[in-house]
Amino acid sequence: MKLYYAAAIQTNFVSSSDPQQAIKNCDRMCELIEQTLIGYQPFFNVRLFVLPEFAHQVPVFNDAESLHKIALTLPNDITQKYIDLAKKFDIFIQTGSFLEKDADYPGHVFNTTLLISKEGILSKYRKVNTWIPWEVHTSPADLPDYNEELFPVVDTEIGKIGVAICYDWLFPEVLRELRFKGAEIINRVSAYMDPWGTAQPMDWWTTINRSRAVENMVYVVAANQAASCENYPPFSWPGGSMVVDYDGRVLAQVDPGPHEKIVVAPINIDALRQERQQRIGHDTVAHSRNHAYSYLNQHPGLGVNSEIPHIELSEQRIKNAKNNNN
Repeated sequence: MKLYYAAAIQTNFVSSSDPQQAIKNCDRMCELIEQTLIGYQPFFNVRLFVLPEFAHQVPVFNDAESLHKIALTLPNDITQKYIDLAKKFDIFIQTGSFLEKDADYPGHVFNTTLLISKEGILSKYRKVNTWIPWEVHTSPADLPDYNEELFPVVDTEIGKIGVAICYDWLFPEVLRELRFKGAEIINRVSAYMDPWGTAQPMDWWTTINRSRAVENMVYVVAANQAASCENYPPFSWPGGSMVVDYDGRVLAQVDPGPHEKIVVAPINIDALRQERQQRIGHDTVAHSRNHAYSYLNQHPGLGVNSEIPHIELSEQRIKNAKNNNN
């Protein structure tokens, strides 16, 4: 497999609940992808693009009614734009997240990203660990009748690709599940706000990305929202999009701040596979004593709940989980 490059693109859009804004945002992201391909063509073979969370619609916190009004069904005309672009350039696009509604789950809204290639939509990932209590999206893991893949990994010509969204990355089990399913590249579609971003003393963004790469011996391609507080209130968004290799080395990173920016870095799947095969030390997957850990079965955490999320429900579920897990 030839060495290629991945690009993480961060955005700073103007906040709007107008459905037409999602189309405008998509058009701008497609423009950024095409500019990256043309500009870097003499230097880098860029094949994989990752975009941030809330890239199409504004983040809506604690207001389920507003959330439902701007939710979209997938696929749609916007996803077709990405497919057309992927066909034109033979690239892979991990879309920024959509607020998605689905007739199979009436009343629920998911936070969803798609992996797209010239073949079309390769996978759909719906955020499993919503940022509760403020995010009133539905976690597919909460629905007892949900029969779709929670953690898809796609075997492609550029490697085996998984994805997780923002808060998911604070749960090591998510990345572990993707790794045990064979993931070699794990994309991070994120809107990680201050103060948990790129600056000391709580640079969680960089710390978590590097840690998950090391723990699972994977490449991490992480695109973070970089909107100002004026554009995406009530938070500011520090950006810092980055690519990390399987030893936790930061291959490239955008300087923090609210600005639209692109970062590219090399991906060498052959080297990763060789290291996985020949290493004896520091292979935490091969060394894992899975039988030793009982907490997932003994402590139910939030449990399953098919009600449409709202703040009070989330707070009660959190309270119950605290009581059950102590």
